[in-house]
Amino acid sequence: MRKIFSRVLVALFVLILFGGAAGVWTLKSYIPNKAAQKSFPQVDGELQISGLDGVVDIYRDEMGIPHVYASTTHDLFFAQGYIHAQERFWQMDFWRHIGSGRLSEMFGESQLETDAFLRTLGWRQTAEAEYAGLGEESRDILNAYADGVNAYIGDRQPVELSLEYLILTNLLNRSYEIEPWTPFHSLTWGKAMAWDLRGNMDNEIERAILLKTFSLEQVNELFPGYPQDHPVIVPEIGGLPVGQSSGAETALITGLSQETLHNVSNNFAALEAVTGQAGDGIGSNSWAVAGELTDTGMPLLANDPHLGIQMPSIWYQVGLHCREKTEACPFEVGGFSFAGVPGVVIGHTDSIAWGFTNVGPDVMDLYIEKVNPDNPDQYEVNGEWVDFETRQETIQIAGGDPVSLTVRVSRHGPVVSDTLGTLIDDVDLEQNPDAIPFKERTGVDLPDEYAISLAWTALTPSTPFEAIWGFNTAQNWEDFRTAASLFHVPAQNLIYADTAGNIGYQMPGDIPIRASGDGRLPVPGWTDEYEWTGFIPFEELPYTLNPESGYIVTANNQVNSWDYPYMITTDWDYGFRAARIVEMLEKAPGKITIATIQSMQGDTQNLNAETLVPLLRTLSLDPAAAEVRDNFMLNWDARNEVDSQAATVFAWFWWDVLMDTFADELPEDYLPGGGSRWYQVMRNLVAQPESAWWDDVSTEDVVETRDDILARAFSEAAAQMRENYGEDLTQWPTWGEVHSANFRNATLGESGIVQIEEIFNRGPFATGGGSSIVNATSWTVGESLEVDWLPSMRMIVDLGNLQNSFTVHTTGQSGHAFHPQYIDMAPMWANIEYYPMHWDAEVITTEAVSHLRLMP
Repeated sequence: MRKIFSRVLVALFVLILFGGAAGVWTLKSYIPNKAAQKSFPQVDGELQISGLDGVVDIYRDEMGIPHVYASTTHDLFFAQGYIHAQERFWQMDFWRHIGSGRLSEMFGESQLETDAFLRTLGWRQTAEAEYAGLGEESRDILNAYADGVNAYIGDRQPVELSLEYLILTNLLNRSYEIEPWTPFHSLTWGKAMAWDLRGNMDNEIERAILLKTFSLEQVNELFPGYPQDHPVIVPEIGGLPVGQSSGAETALITGLSQETLHNVSNNFAALEAVTGQAGDGIGSNSWAVAGELTDTGMPLLANDPHLGIQMPSIWYQVGLHCREKTEACPFEVGGFSFAGVPGVVIGHTDSIAWGFTNVGPDVMDLYIEKVNPDNPDQYEVNGEWVDFETRQETIQIAGGDPVSLTVRVSRHGPVVSDTLGTLIDDVDLEQNPDAIPFKERTGVDLPDEYAISLAWTALTPSTPFEAIWGFNTAQNWEDFRTAASLFHVPAQNLIYADTAGNIGYQMPGDIPIRASGDGRLPVPGWTDEYEWTGFIPFEELPYTLNPESGYIVTANNQVNSWDYPYMITTDWDYGFRAARIVEMLEKAPGKITIATIQSMQGDTQNLNAETLVPLLRTLSLDPAAAEVRDNFMLNWDARNEVDSQAATVFAWFWWDVLMDTFADELPEDYLPGGGSRWYQVMRNLVAQPESAWWDDVSTEDVVETRDDILARAFSEAAAQMRENYGEDLTQWPTWGEVHSANFRNATLGESGIVQIEEIFNRGPFATGGGSSIVNATSWTVGESLEVDWLPSMRMIVDLGNLQNSFTVHTTGQSGHAFHPQYIDMAPMWANIEYYPMHWDAEVITTEAVSHLRLMP
């Protein structure tokens, strides 16, 4: 996000400096005391609202969490749209512009590249097709929600909706007008989340680029298989060993233009800048424990989804209650919603609870299309030229002229490689002899003209929200699985527990079955050899109910056991978090309690350190490095606690050991970022002390081994820390001091302009944990020790007493800077503290600090 908006805010900075006294006066006069308070919502009293069937009561507790009581389904979702708009409309407005590829209308020409790629993907067109295919009940929910949003934004001035509009409309885009909310804006949310949780596409591009330099064997070492000593989620149904790419695919990749591959990667990166970065940080934890193992005799369910750090939180907590549950009004549900979408995404009803972690299935493939050299609007299919589907897009630009875009779509999907050349690279044959024999192996010439198109399940009309609304009324396992069958994209690990004492797991989603190939590399699109032939049938997707172990753990680890007949992906998270969660469950000293689970969610055990620190203890080091090693590493318990200095030392060492091992050979854009995959790569390599990866190719007369590189890296880390933090080792910073969470507003908070950032951003908050640790506050090697991915909320549901459930999310309920609930949750979140998830109506009304009544 910072990169994409730096250009926007350069223009803003100029306007602030040179726009005259009026602009400066506006900022000084209205921030924070006047303009900020203009956008604060009314939470007490009565309001007459046109469009309601009856009276709606909204009770908010001290954390600002609303519980909505209504007599009809229409009023329930109308009120949810109303309160979402009260608290988070800027966030909603920003995300709907992402979903429709219209960021340039808000922020100007700097967003043109991102909009062009979003229009190419066609999320808006997919959402429109989804709406047309919905049943009447689902349409009614979306329409009621949209009516509620519009009832709030109505005739309000932009600055009355959120403080960000003061800067946008006074200094950046004076002509900006807020348009009404529509159901399509809600449905594009599903596409944005599917993109955010898209699985292995980044790995597919990276493998393709690395194969231009390295052998397939070397690339497979950098993308190892899932470790067989780590747990799988559903062992009785199974999995599949890592697939191997064919020689034909590998040879085809070596001929692809480096420029074209980078263009695809850059298009993806432009979108990451506004939706969130993919990578090893992405993930989540969840587990369900059967009553036989708990102190209450009833199940406990835990979930903490990991998403990119952002301000405000992606989540908005809410309770939705029909005053009388009937067939016409069946909702009694509480938990976490997305501002912009009706319903509760994660939470519990009066009978069941559920949570999500990302499966990360391989649901995206890149196809290399042969383009007719005489007609760029045609491509080859089985020996014949056929026309691309084309559509014209017009991108409106604030302060500029509209830009027209022609989108080409093949039978596989949109062309995502347009704008750059399609020449074939010259390949260094000595470095990569496999580059020659493509024609010899396949009998097919690599096309002189080609394009790369994207096949992705999310571009077929289907919305996850019909499944969500099904979960919101589910009463048992059968209801839950029926709803899960509607969850096509993005595929999620669905953890389940109910008040009857059951625990369960279901993997949903459209998972392609390929005629050949394993989805790990771009494939030829001009034949049917690599086509998708269907999807894994829902009844054959992994699931389990009441396993003998008494628990179910999902942490983005391999779902299936090794004999499963279908391929879901070869790019799982490598199971370090899952292994640690299982270990804690199996070694719990007594019955598992809510306090046990709270401790587990805050666990900081670093399994990567458990691999490397024992080797450090035996190395021969120079005196300066040995002093650091002896002070911090000899007795460290390998826990990334917030007050641990040793964790800081190890982080610097891990950074250096990855760079010293791989920076001499890998392309600069594909250096290690740390995290799950690199933990496993290093875990494999330390067992091979003479591996060629250890040798530094820049030292011609020396062949380095494992111990040489480990010693060098630790010496470098010790020297860097002395330079940064001084000679007094006792004064070196704790992990929490360098590994902090800084919550930045997703747009104006990334400006680099201190005065604006101080308005919208909050932090730092010292945190424990780290990458691929259960308390998954991830950071990226090569960039910063600062938190970039995190547990976006933590939830623990007691199925024996729903009122005894607890949660926390990262920032606060409010999206309004300077509101008391803008950042009140962050200290609790950082300290692994919780507040109650109120459920009983008597408690909700008694504990309420405000009561708003909406009158028809």
